[in-house]
Amino acid sequence: MAFQLRDYQRDAVDATVRHFRKSDDAAVIVLPTGAGKSLVIAELGRIARRKILVLTHVKELVEQNHAKYEAYGLKASIYSAGLKQKSTQHQVTFASVQSVSRNLDDFAEQYSLLIIDECHRISGDEESQYGQIIQQLKKHNAGLKVLGLTATPYRLGMGWIYRYHYHGYVRSGDNPPFEHCIYELPLRYMINKGYLTPPELTDAPIAQYDFSTLNASRWGGYNEREVNELLVRHPRVTQSICEQIEALAQDRQGAMIFAATVDHAKEITGYLPQNQTALITGATPTTERDQLIRAFKNRELKFLVNVAVLTTGFDAPHVDLIAILRPTQSVSLYQQIVGRGLRLDEGKTECKVVDYTGNGFDLFHPEVGSSKPHSDSQPVQVFCPVCEFANIFWGKTDDEGNILEHYGRRCQGYEEDDKGRKQQCDYRFRFKECPHCNAENDIAARRCHSCEKAIIDPDDMLKNALKLKDALVIRCAGVSLCDHNGKLRITYHDEEGAEVHESFDLNHSGQRKVFNLLFGRRFGDATQPRQFKQLDDVLSVRDQFRAPDFVIARKAGHHWRVKEKLFDYEGRYRKANELS
Repeated sequence: MAFQLRDYQRDAVDATVRHFRKSDDAAVIVLPTGAGKSLVIAELGRIARRKILVLTHVKELVEQNHAKYEAYGLKASIYSAGLKQKSTQHQVTFASVQSVSRNLDDFAEQYSLLIIDECHRISGDEESQYGQIIQQLKKHNAGLKVLGLTATPYRLGMGWIYRYHYHGYVRSGDNPPFEHCIYELPLRYMINKGYLTPPELTDAPIAQYDFSTLNASRWGGYNEREVNELLVRHPRVTQSICEQIEALAQDRQGAMIFAATVDHAKEITGYLPQNQTALITGATPTTERDQLIRAFKNRELKFLVNVAVLTTGFDAPHVDLIAILRPTQSVSLYQQIVGRGLRLDEGKTECKVVDYTGNGFDLFHPEVGSSKPHSDSQPVQVFCPVCEFANIFWGKTDDEGNILEHYGRRCQGYEEDDKGRKQQCDYRFRFKECPHCNAENDIAARRCHSCEKAIIDPDDMLKNALKLKDALVIRCAGVSLCDHNGKLRITYHDEEGAEVHESFDLNHSGQRKVFNLLFGRRFGDATQPRQFKQLDDVLSVRDQFRAPDFVIARKAGHHWRVKEKLFDYEGRYRKANELS
């Protein structure tokens, strides 16, 4: 018997049909864990007129998506070595990415639509398994439509996996695997409407690990050996945590524990009741793993300890206690972990989530396309002074919520012309000026986007200056502005007390233009660019100018003459007041 789609599931299907009727651009749908992505996939398969391939990375999801489709009374093929089936005879095929990538010749026919579940796993690399499959399918259909579904549309190290959001803003400009997000449903909406169980987020009240001394990889993970070495030094912490988990679980139906390493998981398992606990790792044989999961779902076991294997493709609605004992810098992984406990179940009113690692993520406000610049950073709203788009960037605020600074680079807003072509707003909050044509470029640019000439690497500039005996490099901790004989005098203060000065005669059009290019353009953290004409106007707002990160001065007689100012620096040299 077919399932009845919820309103938002129908909206997601309709958005897909509308998009692909007018475009071949790859698109993504964002639905929280537990929102029923498999039903959306099933409905898209049901209404399709040509062949469709549905990919995912674990056999459990292949099986789950296939079952939902066949609930419509329709037949579909399964192509998955893990499920011991390799068939493509029906119009719709549900497959594992591993099996398809190893047997590309079996897919030498025309598919109209490729659906990728858990699509945040795509790297964008054409040589990856996903990339090889897409290339193979496009050989037989250049107009192949690609649709991704995920609860977490970003990857640490990559950022957002799509470029344009249908609400009118730009997420990524660095060749993401998807061009458009065509539908998104917030997690809070699902909870407020009663479609998901509310999470009860609790800080660990008794014991907690301190992983702050470890360095995360680009992808948000940690070196297993370093983690084990840290954990071995604190055995009592793990024991205390397990004692608390056991106490919290007394009135709970099912508890999932996410461990940091295999050795850590074994230690945790040893502290929990033996006859109520199972351990699953990547090395657990498939048959044994299936038996343990079945026993847990049947509530024959209360505690399920795992290491990075049950974050997706696992569905046990009775889980109402999540214990996080592994560190991560990836909010995507954090959301996937918490999502294991948010499905509805009879008698379940909330899911308790206890984080013993101090990950510190806000479940409802995910990362802004990149990891936090600082531990006290938070999402802040910054309006573009050109198009007035309300950007969300990482930033810092005072106790009253006023923005002290933000780390946004470019406005995320875009406009669409009569032909549907999108153009991102070109206003930049952080930029590097081309020395040849003065065009504003991204701070990481090596070549000007306007004149295409090379831009000097600021690291090379600093390196060369530090070699010179007649050069002074100021790590600028701040600036002060004053009236000096009718001219604007700017003093650049080094963190160790040294200082250099520079003057601008604002009555002189050339010097006024240079000042406005450097300082007026960046006024108010570049949210309120201004053209200053008089000295008094500058001095009246002297505390709102942004200081450069570095100042390079050269010896001129008995004085230092400022030669270069580096704003918005990101490189290998330490900036003022940063830890080395």
